[in-house]
Amino acid sequence: MYTPLYMSAYKPTIGLEVHAELKTRTKMFCSSRNDPDEKEPNVHICPICMAHPGTLPTANKEAVRHVLRVGAAVGGTLADYTEFDRKSYFYPDIPKGYQISQYEHPLVSGGTLAGVKITRVHLEEDTARSTHSGDTSLVDFNRAGVPLMELVTEPVMHDAKTAGDFARELQLLLRTLGASDANLEKGEMRVEANVSVSKTGTPSPNYVEIKNINSFRAVERAIEHEIERQIQLLESGEQVVKATRGWNEDKQETFHQRIKEGGADYRYFPEPDLPKLVLSDLPEFSVEAIRATLPELPWERKARYEEEYNFKPSDSTFVVSDVERVVFIDRVLTLVEGEREVQLAVNYFVSDLGGTPGMCTPETYASLIRMAATDELSSRGVKEVLAVLVAEGGEPKQIAEKQGLTQISDKEELRKIITQMLSGQSEVVAQYKAGKESSLQFLVGQGMKATKGAGNPNVIRELILELTA
Repeated sequence: MYTPLYMSAYKPTIGLEVHAELKTRTKMFCSSRNDPDEKEPNVHICPICMAHPGTLPTANKEAVRHVLRVGAAVGGTLADYTEFDRKSYFYPDIPKGYQISQYEHPLVSGGTLAGVKITRVHLEEDTARSTHSGDTSLVDFNRAGVPLMELVTEPVMHDAKTAGDFARELQLLLRTLGASDANLEKGEMRVEANVSVSKTGTPSPNYVEIKNINSFRAVERAIEHEIERQIQLLESGEQVVKATRGWNEDKQETFHQRIKEGGADYRYFPEPDLPKLVLSDLPEFSVEAIRATLPELPWERKARYEEEYNFKPSDSTFVVSDVERVVFIDRVLTLVEGEREVQLAVNYFVSDLGGTPGMCTPETYASLIRMAATDELSSRGVKEVLAVLVAEGGEPKQIAEKQGLTQISDKEELRKIITQMLSGQSEVVAQYKAGKESSLQFLVGQGMKATKGAGNPNVIRELILELTA
């Protein structure tokens, strides 16, 4: 089995910087619409987000609230005093020639998520979107000025999987809080990884920042590749250059973009056009008020499923990993009764629905589970009715009756059928009475055949034992 070099001689150190576009009606510092689904370029713009001379920004209150709620959820320290700063750099997608961000006084400091320590969470504005084709570059300013949360972790991760798991957990948290849809494929969440390696385990100042990563699996692959690249450089006597590198998904490798900037290169200074914020002056931004708005968090929900409903850890993890699954299963749990119905509901949801109910509503799903729990339907019957519910919707009982799937459990009705079946299987009955246990299963199969698959196999087995005693 292949063992990477770093497993034996080198220890990687990984920190993440994650940007997430926030769900607000308007942009960060103006009233232009924040619409990530807009296809027409340059329609949600105004003199402020286009940096016309003499225009003044105004901070978006809802964006501040989103970041504070994220901070409260991860157990961070919410700032009382905070301010915005100018981060200077020139690029065509920055209309002002600088970005309004936060430097010395972020909204959130500290916290922990998925066992990873967080340095800070702050708020800034997004850039425009550039597209390149041959010698032509186009800039769409619809995204310029959209509220952007940046979360920075401590450099405390030492393998790619931990980094990938952290990013997945953050996406789930953002969706649970309603702060962001955080779709990587749409650029609503962007993960950048800072990677260094050393034999001592001490983070190297010559780390590499990897950008252009558009999936969680790509995060892990990019980190793994960069670790191996840096080790090979060191093993050959070369030095790792502190730089920004991109990720080429097709080639599965990182590539050089530019020498990494330092804080001094950005020439941070307090934004003169925005007031300083003292959050204690705003009652709705107090720590208590923010915490009171938090919903049940993913790790709290997972514990509830396991403690109150006896979910298997793998099942609870599967359900909480998607907000829509949670909404569906939480509604179902209010409709089913008893441990048997709960377990059946979870098992079919995970194994057969795969967490995707389609046209099946929680109400019709609960009705189907009740039919399964009362043996009105066999396991095969449940699966067949479920397939129709997902594709077309409808009522379980009507579907079962229409397709002849309703299971017969009435003992007296089945007794007549089983008695007649046994009379034609005298030789097998004799073998069973002589101690051949496999004959019993054969007789149960014959009973199912006689009932055209509609008989309850447990009742059929019980009757065979009774009638052959």
